[in-house]
Amino acid sequence: MFATKLQRLGYRHFCKPFFFRRDPEWTHDAVCLLGEYLGRYKMTRAFVRGMYVYEHPSLQQTILGISFPNPIGLTEGFDKDAHLTRILPNVGFGYEVIGSVTAEPCEGNARPRLWRLSESQALVVYYGLKNDGSDEIYHRLKKEEFKIPLGISIAKTNSPQTVELSAGIQDYLKGFTRMLDVGHFFVINISCPNAFGGEPFNDPVRLDALLTQLDSVKTDKPLFLKIAADLSFQELDRLISVMDRHRVHGMILSNLTKKYDRPEIRQGELQPFMKGGISGRPTFQASNSLIAHAYLEAGDRYIIIGAGGIFTAEDAYEKIRQGASLVQLATGMIFEGPQLIGELNKGLVERIQRDGFQNIQQVIGSAHKKSYA
Repeated sequence: MFATKLQRLGYRHFCKPFFFRRDPEWTHDAVCLLGEYLGRYKMTRAFVRGMYVYEHPSLQQTILGISFPNPIGLTEGFDKDAHLTRILPNVGFGYEVIGSVTAEPCEGNARPRLWRLSESQALVVYYGLKNDGSDEIYHRLKKEEFKIPLGISIAKTNSPQTVELSAGIQDYLKGFTRMLDVGHFFVINISCPNAFGGEPFNDPVRLDALLTQLDSVKTDKPLFLKIAADLSFQELDRLISVMDRHRVHGMILSNLTKKYDRPEIRQGELQPFMKGGISGRPTFQASNSLIAHAYLEAGDRYIIIGAGGIFTAEDAYEKIRQGASLVQLATGMIFEGPQLIGELNKGLVERIQRDGFQNIQQVIGSAHKKSYA
């Protein structure tokens, strides 16, 4: 515990000031290069593991046949090109989602495309699905052995050529098929707010057409949908009714918000040149509301992964109480430091024990039940 406090103080007073004085994308790239380097060698992996990992049997779950050592995952959008798969288990994550991966390489939108909103504990993200493309990422991963479950997020290539419905579906299908042989589960990202054509697959008819094509691909790996933060309950219900007709196992709630007028956003931080989706604290309540609604409406049929605004163990615990089986984050780690992952896991165990549960599975959806135990 004392070591964790020192790590937090070190990040807050030394690392974070250094990083936050620099361009956010430069910082992200530098951290990823460091993480890739540390992941190459057994000695450096062991050193990082000794600093950060917290393990406890009450956090372990088997979900859809996949064993998760804990429920804390790294969300897609951070490890875009799968350079960090060796180091992340040693930071304490229970799983990772890479990407989003697109069929073709994508340079993304023009810089600058990432801004910090420090008072709002948020990022404005306008990357536009920058990634190396499915071929290169597949070859990077095909011989790797993964210590934690790996999710592959698939999105439509950010290009004018994929805006038309059939072209977009074929692009999804190409990327999905190319990545079939790596990873443990798939995420179909239908909610990137920063790409050509917007979010067309929020429309139930278009989503039905996309999932019909994906159904034709033979795989035993589970499939999740990454869903937008700004949907109404009625819009979410319509998407769930489409999911019921297809081979879908769960949903991630939720992606970035495009509502700049959310009360959690300090309006004075926003600048006219900023555009894109907003991550972090402003998505917390929106995500929780969607999680609770989805759990009550379809929790018997789908696994829910909660994403959006996790900065503390209480944040993660609340998403699980509302109905999430797993949670994921990135922005919270950027603001709080890598020791946050161990703090979250330790804090979850403390809350499990405080509330009289035996394990994390018993917490799932407990906010909607009459009694805890």
